[in-house]
Amino acid sequence: MKAFLRFLSFLFLAAAIVQGVFDSIRSVSTSSINVTGILSLWGYAFPASRAMVETGVAHYIHPEAWRWIENALVMLPAFAILLVLSLLCWMLGYKKHRLSRFQAI
Repeated sequence: MKAFLRFLSFLFLAAAIVQGVFDSIRSVSTSSINVTGILSLWGYAFPASRAMVETGVAHYIHPEAWRWIENALVMLPAFAILLVLSLLCWMLGYKKHRLSRFQAI
């Protein structure tokens, strides 16, 4: 499981770097700051899961709850969220190195 989490951390890190490069290229080409929100990236990459989560939140929590979540997710930059997910997966999959009996600290 730890190896899978480290691999998932690598994938999130690679996606964050790619998204950061895309955002920086777009910002330079338009001469203004353009950052992709996590909600638009989620809708582009996995549209079916976004619709499923939206209906689940509307059904199990409240129909207006999704609007609050949507407003919060629009403001979050995608590359930052991907970096945080990468860090969390790396921390969960971290392999502690054991010191041997004769190894100095």
